[in-house]
Amino acid sequence: MTRTPVALALLLAGGVSVVLLAAPAAVERGMFGGSFARNMVSDETGLPADWDVKTGKNVKWWADVGSQAYAGPVVTGGKVFVGTNNDGLRVPEEPDDRGVVMAFDQANGGFLWQKSHEKLAAGRVHDWPHQGICSTPFVEGDHLWYTSNRATLVCLKTDGSVTWEYDMIGELDVFPHNLAVSSPLVVDGILYATTGNGVDEGHVNVPAPMAPSFVAMKADSGELLWESNLPGENILHGTWSNPTYGVVQGRAQVIFPGGDGWVYSFEPKTGKLLWKFDANPKDSEWVLGGRGTRNNLIATPVIWEDKVYIGVGQDPEHGEGLGNFWCIDATLEGDVTEKGMVWHRGGEDFYRTISTVAIHDGILYESDLSGFLYALDARTGEHYWTHDLLAAVWGSPFVADGRVYIGDEDGDVAILKAGKTKELIAEPNMGVSVYSTPVARDGVLYILGRNRVFALQEGASGPPSTRRRAGE
Repeated sequence: MTRTPVALALLLAGGVSVVLLAAPAAVERGMFGGSFARNMVSDETGLPADWDVKTGKNVKWWADVGSQAYAGPVVTGGKVFVGTNNDGLRVPEEPDDRGVVMAFDQANGGFLWQKSHEKLAAGRVHDWPHQGICSTPFVEGDHLWYTSNRATLVCLKTDGSVTWEYDMIGELDVFPHNLAVSSPLVVDGILYATTGNGVDEGHVNVPAPMAPSFVAMKADSGELLWESNLPGENILHGTWSNPTYGVVQGRAQVIFPGGDGWVYSFEPKTGKLLWKFDANPKDSEWVLGGRGTRNNLIATPVIWEDKVYIGVGQDPEHGEGLGNFWCIDATLEGDVTEKGMVWHRGGEDFYRTISTVAIHDGILYESDLSGFLYALDARTGEHYWTHDLLAAVWGSPFVADGRVYIGDEDGDVAILKAGKTKELIAEPNMGVSVYSTPVARDGVLYILGRNRVFALQEGASGPPSTRRRAGE
């Protein structure tokens, strides 16, 4: 199994897809994390508690994607969207290495279309080979937005036609390290995204410290509204996380994790800084290759009960290492590093993570790269239980139907009972590594494996994965 550098999958590992109702008209939305708050929780019920991809038990359909897939799935409007590479050769006229967004029929997994992007000429410093699109699309109505491997922000119609494309390298002088991967948000007509800005190929200098790490633009046209380069020359490696949006005590804010290990909150419409928080201990140090104690922010922040939850981590190629997890008071202003910490978990109690949390019934579920899943009291940090998956975890825990679902690098999906007492229900294997997060829609559980997307439904008896795929 090829271990890929940071930008590839880490951050994008999956996205919960749900339907939200927006006033005044109902609008279908799907995104990484399922909601603007990015909490990996769904109210879907009737989901399968076990399945077998070899026999077809509870398998509705499955479909091949590329050889590396990390982005999505997002399920909305009768379609399933994933980000992957072009090694599946779905379109013979496009035979070379590209980044690809694919769309499948939600009902039967039939391939509908793909939008592909050629690789950047600079190579792996900007656009790592065969990693494809690692941005989980944001879908609203008949449009979707994502970040391409070329560091462009793209707006498509859900039929695959292009509405606009914005070149962050050409327009903003951004220097993406390895890959631009941000899974954007669109709130009240404004798109928010990180840019991927990072260090040079030697991992020493930040070539474009004045280039923005965070941007906001008009979702319908791609017109830039505001930008921020706050991490500046302090970027440790790259800017690979995703923005989060919430209203805290009547104050709207968009949360951006910085490539310097700080969490930043901005006024959404103007870009005014509201507060910032250093997510590493003050005595931590960054050492090239990940041997130090200072870490990046690759996980996506989650907003819950006026607090922000996030853990630190690094490129998995840097190894596991000790990490820190924070619960931050989002009601304050200024530098809130000291006064904003509600609770903290770190040292031998928590390792580096690239995963996003799920919070349900006051219980927080968080995983780390070392393969441990933790259940904690979201308000106090009290530890309830730990489950060892015995394999690296890049995706995030997903809570639905009274269960916690989480995949790992060995291809196992652990299914545990949600609650204060640990109970493992089942641990089916997908036959391929699972770097993304399960999602649910209309009673169907969707899991994106490294090279295949599965639709799982209670009572289904679809094709075994060893025989045939959807549409054959």
